[in-house]
Amino acid sequence: MTSPGTVWEKRALARGLYLVATPIGAARDITLRALDILASAEVLAAEDTRTLRHLMEIHGIPLDGRPLVPCHDHNEGEAAGRLVAAVAEGKSVAYASEAGTPLVSDPGFALARAMVAADLPVTAAPGPSAVLCALAVAGLPSDRFLFAGFPPPAQAARRVFLDGLKAVQATLVFYESPRRLPALLSDLADRLGGARDAAICRELTKRFEEVRRGPLDQLAADYADTQVKGEVVVLVNRAAPETTETATWEAALDEAMARMSVKDAAAMVAEAFDLPRRDVYQAALRKGKGD
Repeated sequence: MTSPGTVWEKRALARGLYLVATPIGAARDITLRALDILASAEVLAAEDTRTLRHLMEIHGIPLDGRPLVPCHDHNEGEAAGRLVAAVAEGKSVAYASEAGTPLVSDPGFALARAMVAADLPVTAAPGPSAVLCALAVAGLPSDRFLFAGFPPPAQAARRVFLDGLKAVQATLVFYESPRRLPALLSDLADRLGGARDAAICRELTKRFEEVRRGPLDQLAADYADTQVKGEVVVLVNRAAPETTETATWEAALDEAMARMSVKDAAAMVAEAFDLPRRDVYQAALRKGKGD
């Protein structure tokens, strides 16, 4: 039963796995639906059981003797078997990673895949995500992005990894350890080009949130001798469209309009060729009308 003054409701849940997004910083960022699921699920599972217990305590959700199963990188395969069996028996299972959305550079994939393989229901309770939060504040194109996760820690492997992303025409989003941030920025500037715009988002939604924007070479210089603390998301502007020496911006616009909206194609081509966005947009409108 829900106590007076609470914002969550305890209700019967259908059997299945519920993937619950949890705050990446501010505890109040959790959704009401997520609270309902955490209050109602018959079995709880978490990447870090202490973190989930603390979150539930903040919002006044009692454990009430329900099982709380650890499910992290080191035991996910074993834990998945136990949780699949629980759902197969007709129970509702809520899974939460330590922060953010499960499966996004967090455990949960093996668990969700095991449920799908067993033909059992999987439901997402969406909410906080460091990827989307960073994309919203970075000031870089958001119509198309590629989440590339954590780059390899070794420099040789990292450079090969970045070379494979050099021509991607989408905003690139990386997670990185604060201690490896200077090395990553140096390699990004070297492999992708120091003139590319980028953003460093640190401690998003937390007390010391910081967003720094600028070309890669400038950011690499700024962070070269800086000790960084906290969670870091790095975003890099998309590659300019590939063109030949004889190609014109009109040809690039035709190519871009074949796979993007008029507005986004015009913005990308105007940026790539350093042209007035209004002029390119008007040309795109004419092309769209068959002129």
